Amino acid sequence: MLTDLPIAHLNPTLDPHLKHKLSTPLKIGAFTLQSRVFQSPLSGVTDLVFRRLVRRYAPNSMMYTEMVQASQLQHLRELPKIMEVDPQETPISIQLFDCRPDFLAKAAEIAVEQGADTIDINMGCPVNKITKKGGGSKLLREPETAEAIVRETIKAVDVPVTVKTRIGWDDNEINILEFAQRMQDAGAQMITIHGRTRSQGYTGHARWDWIAKVKEILSIPVIANGDIFSVESAIRCLQETGADGVMCSRGTLGYPFLVGEIDYFLKTGKQKPPATTIERLECAKEHLLLLWEYKGDRGVQQARKHMTWYAKGFVGANELRDQLSRMANVAQGCQLLEEAIARL
Repeated sequence: MLTDLPIAHLNPTLDPHLKHKLSTPLKIGAFTLQSRVFQSPLSGVTDLVFRRLVRRYAPNSMMYTEMVQASQLQHLRELPKIMEVDPQETPISIQLFDCRPDFLAKAAEIAVEQGADTIDINMGCPVNKITKKGGGSKLLREPETAEAIVRETIKAVDVPVTVKTRIGWDDNEINILEFAQRMQDAGAQMITIHGRTRSQGYTGHARWDWIAKVKEILSIPVIANGDIFSVESAIRCLQETGADGVMCSRGTLGYPFLVGEIDYFLKTGKQKPPATTIERLECAKEHLLLLWEYKGDRGVQQARKHMTWYAKGFVGANELRDQLSRMANVAQGCQLLEEAIARL
């Protein structure tokens, strides 16, 4: 049963124009999206299996592959598994990173051949091994290179090219207003902004006020990212920023229902009851089995972290989390989850 919960009940001052806009399709260049809620690309997380689970509850939302280094594609005989896209999977974006415009342009061509509806360029990853290679958030310090990347990629493909970035390098270098304007001028057709600096990593609070400032000066869609952990936080973010949509990241770890919950709320003004503990653990078991079928023993190893994210917020969760983090095989993991479900 759905609970009638109009947006106005959560946000009494939500602008009526914004409320209407958020319930309508979103244009990214010539591409039309039927949802304004996005699943963020997450390294080691947003593989084909995870995307299928999220898409079950959010069939119209844009999903992203894990980040792919463009230069690596020049030397591989076959494409990395993280670029694998289900032929039936749409809308889907392949995210690329690098600091060399020619390599990124070529990689974008390959991504389109794989089925990408858009190409997203990562200019926000804060991890040292990425920034040391000149990619990710390092491009905030190299706006000329960032512009060249966007321009060359646009020349290479006939799908929209988008950018995901942060508000700046650190508190002394918050340059998102100039940077975002340059990305739009270079031809980017959407920009997603994580409201933190590179130096923040994932600590502290996302500064949505900077996203609002960017929205005021750009004409392309602006997507807000950072601290979206619930329907309520998503609506609050949209109200405070005026953004054209929201992107969920860590809020979906162990909870692939979130994107769909937000999407449903934006379209209907009604809030779905959150997934129960049993539903979450049943989803965890399915996630484990799918990873095992898709990647074998390596998939089981990768599943350990996912299982620990699912095992939270109920009596016995700490013990189950510890056991799942050390599961030896898929059978043991399934047994642990089945026993936990039976106890609830």
